[in-house]
Amino acid sequence: MSQTEKEVLQDNNVSKLYIRYFDIGLQPKTQEPIPISPIRFKENVDQFNIVPVIFIQNKVMSLPNLDIDDLAQKTTRLVEEINTKNKIVVQEIQIDCDWTLTSKNNYLKFIERFKQLSKKKLSATIRLHQVKYFRKTKIPNVDSGVLMYYNMGTIANDSLNSIYSQKIAERYLKSLKKYPLHLDFALPIYSWAVHIRDQKVIGLRSKLNVSELKKDANFEKIGTIFFKVKKSNYKNGIFYEENDLLKIEAISSEDLKEMAEDLNENLVQPPREIIFYDLDEFNIKNYEKNIFKQVISCF
Repeated sequence: MSQTEKEVLQDNNVSKLYIRYFDIGLQPKTQEPIPISPIRFKENVDQFNIVPVIFIQNKVMSLPNLDIDDLAQKTTRLVEEINTKNKIVVQEIQIDCDWTLTSKNNYLKFIERFKQLSKKKLSATIRLHQVKYFRKTKIPNVDSGVLMYYNMGTIANDSLNSIYSQKIAERYLKSLKKYPLHLDFALPIYSWAVHIRDQKVIGLRSKLNVSELKKDANFEKIGTIFFKVKKSNYKNGIFYEENDLLKIEAISSEDLKEMAEDLNENLVQPPREIIFYDLDEFNIKNYEKNIFKQVISCF
């Protein structure tokens, strides 16, 4: 962690970190589940309560012949190996998967089996559509859920923000009162650029924002959130062709406070935690120092 990241954790009395341990995807040739880029710790994290997060691609859970027991055992084993190697003791593990109606049965069975094997408290990420339609999508047998209050819209070449839209969120907020599982909230503090060529989206570019592009003479600001590529160039290892467009999607301090107030108005019980995603100096430096305390005070 950088010095700035450490200071933010200290200033906000953060004692708990959700850390992505690895993803689970499919091996291209065999279509077998495999772990993708497991984490390597470079420093001691003793002073924090660590929650390993495992992101499972939905296509893994959609496999018709998925060996759930095998997957649960291997996942438990890899989490334990990482913990043992880094002398980390955990009380909770979080499973992150945007399951659908087709993957629902495998996912729910996986959660049951994983819970038995890991013998830990379990939390799961929950999306807005899973809150509203929980009778259809079902609720995993976990101790609590984390509502991911972001990635609400479609990534497109229009002027809308796909990370957050109050308009879209409003369609789901009322459902929070009926949701039977305790929910904590994860709010976004990241930004990215939607890379557009010939009116088609060709990719998402992380760690780009308005101030970053303003500094670069190869890009010209042509609207509040749009930049045009003046001449072909490479930036952060990505090739940008002349006349390509970049649409910046970011979250302002006002957005964060608005999210907190809207959520607070629709609660049955207050969250035990507010999680900010994600801890990265690039994100943090876009906000004034006391933004996190301001957002939390809305609950």
